[in-house]
This record gives sequence, structure tokens and C-alpha cells, in this order.
Amino acid sequence: MLKKFTLQNFKNFKDEISIDFENIAGYQFSTDCITDRTISKMLIYGRNATGKTNLGKALIDICTTMFGGRRYADTGVFLNADSIDATATFSYEFKFGNYELVYRYARFSNQELRDEELLVDRKIIFSCDFEHNKFDFDNLEYINAETASVERYLQSRDIGDEDELQEPKLPFLRWLISNVALNNDSVLIKLADYTRRMRLITAENIMFRMPRRLNDTFYESLEDSNRLKNLEDFLNEMGVECRLILKKLPDGQRELYFGHEKLVPFYETASSGTLALVDLYRRLIPKSWDPSFIYLDEFDAFYHYEMAGKVIKFLKRRYQKCQIIMTSHNTGLMTNRLLRPDCLFVLSRAGTLTALCNATERELREGHNLEKMYISGEFDKYE
Repeated sequence: MLKKFTLQNFKNFKDEISIDFENIAGYQFSTDCITDRTISKMLIYGRNATGKTNLGKALIDICTTMFGGRRYADTGVFLNADSIDATATFSYEFKFGNYELVYRYARFSNQELRDEELLVDRKIIFSCDFEHNKFDFDNLEYINAETASVERYLQSRDIGDEDELQEPKLPFLRWLISNVALNNDSVLIKLADYTRRMRLITAENIMFRMPRRLNDTFYESLEDSNRLKNLEDFLNEMGVECRLILKKLPDGQRELYFGHEKLVPFYETASSGTLALVDLYRRLIPKSWDPSFIYLDEFDAFYHYEMAGKVIKFLKRRYQKCQIIMTSHNTGLMTNRLLRPDCLFVLSRAGTLTALCNATERELREGHNLEKMYISGEFDKYE
């Protein structure tokens, strides 16, 4: 699991900001937010423009650093505009069984690395300083990767035109995982498996602008009666009472309907909240994968507060071990019935992240009305 994430000089985060998933307060309620003494369900509040979306992008940055592919579409400023530092730094600390692993790197830009470093059990396995062409691969045997041809890696960095590469400075960790035969129980295999299952999801209503081909693919999957029933049950559980019918039209296209005496087209008549639920379902729930980490940004933007609470309960029940961070403006979710003070955080304009249990001199208990305290200004100092 991810133990700690630290970021500096990325977008609006000039100073260092950390999320310590092991910093728990020992509450005996809402224990389903904690897995193996690590926070697995977290809700972040923040005023507009505090950087909730940017924090999600930073957390997921490791995915494309390790595996390449198209980096998130972002034409804005990468580094903090008020800083004179030339790079943004990212640090991820993991625990896999008895192994503790730290992967750190710094970026000049969205595309170019300055350096990277991997530590396992506090031992530096490798370090790469791309800016000054200094490399240390002396401890690869500690992770049984001593057969790696580092000379071939160094040569590969100089072959071809940089414009043809997805990233001018190819991360050594990416190369190592792709080019070395590792044991199935290797800590790098565990890291790769975890990282491949990380997702950033903005649970907004994109159905209106979703290309027709994506709708067709989704509707085609619903031809499986079990999947259609699963979607119907999901919507009903969230409070949208409905019966769904999928029909194939004469032109071969498929359409989804609400089942009444007369069929009502689903796509054209569903509320924005219902469409947002279906979009969340489409992108997350029917997938044949076991997510390791999900960042749900503004997940409840179109939901009634009761529906938002039901979504949280559903996610906690379905993905018990998955680490899920949600962001919201909905203070109705600030309750010990859903989470707890060490899993509820405030992100400030200054770029600090503070758990509610650390944002007041009071000893917060199960009976405290956290929403009332928030609205009355109890935590203003940390906003």
C-alpha cells in the first residue's frame, strides 16, 4: 500500500505537502476507513482553487513515469509560478509485505526528468542524475536485478532523435521492469502491479460530450443481462428508482431506456446526477480489475448529499482494501457516520493538508457534529 506521498513545487504547491496514510488517531468507529493500520478511505475538503485536482494529478504522476504512454493533457504551468526552483519533486513511500520501498524523482517539466532514485528497506538500489550524467547502480543485486545490462540502458538514452521519444530521459525504473526477468515475488513486480491499478477519476457528468462510439461500446457491454441488471441495481441502491431496458434498433445501434408503459430514452431524459452515476459505473464498477488506488475528484458534484453518502458507503463496501481519496465541497459528508476525524482533511489556500483531528485543540469524539464545527469556523485556521 501507499504509505506516504510528498510533493513540492508542482503547480500551486510551492512548499512541501505530504499525505501520511499511516498517521491514524486510533478511533474505534468507522474502522472500515482503515486497512492494515493505514488510511484507505479519505475525504478532502478545500475551497475553490486550492489545488484538489492538481493534487490528484501529482499522485497519479508515478503511473506514466513508470509505464510511459500519454501523460495527462495539461497545457498549463507545470512548476509553481512563485518559485525559483527548476524542478518539481515527487516522493512515494510504499509497504509491500516486509518490504519498504521509496521511489523519488524530480521533473523539469511534464515531459523531462532531472533525476530518480529507488530505495528498498532504506538501501539505495539505484540513483540517476540525468542532468549531470551521474549514475549509481551498485545495489541492484539487493532486489535480484543484478543481471540488468545497465550499459545497454545508458546506450539507449543516446540512440535516436529525442523528438521521437515519449520522454527524453527514459526513467531507469521503467527500463528495469521492462528489460529484466524478475521473480514473481519481486518487490518491483509488486510496485508495478500496484501502480498499474491506480486511477484518477473526475466523476463529473461527461455523458453529454462523450463520443457516440463510447456510448456504443458501453451499451454493447449491457447486452449481457447480468451487467444490465447490475447497473439497474446500482442506480436503485443509490436512490434512483428505475427499471432499465436495452434495445437494438433497426440500424444496428443500441439504445438504453427507462422501462415504463412507454419506453423513455435514458440518455436524453436522465438527470445530471443519474448520468454522473452511470458515468462512474461505466468507468469503474464493471471493470474486471481490482483497483489499488483511486482519486475521485469532485465525485459528488451532481449528487444530492444523501446520494453522495450512499456512494461512499458503496465504495467502502465494494473496495475494502483499495485506497480511495475523494474530494468534495459537500459539508454534509463531514460526519463520523461515514468517515472519522483522521480521514477527513482540509486543503488550505496555502497548500497545507490537515486532518480534522489535528485542526482543533478539542479531542474530537464520535458524538461531535463535525459539519457544525466546520461551518462555525472551528477549522478556519487551516483553510
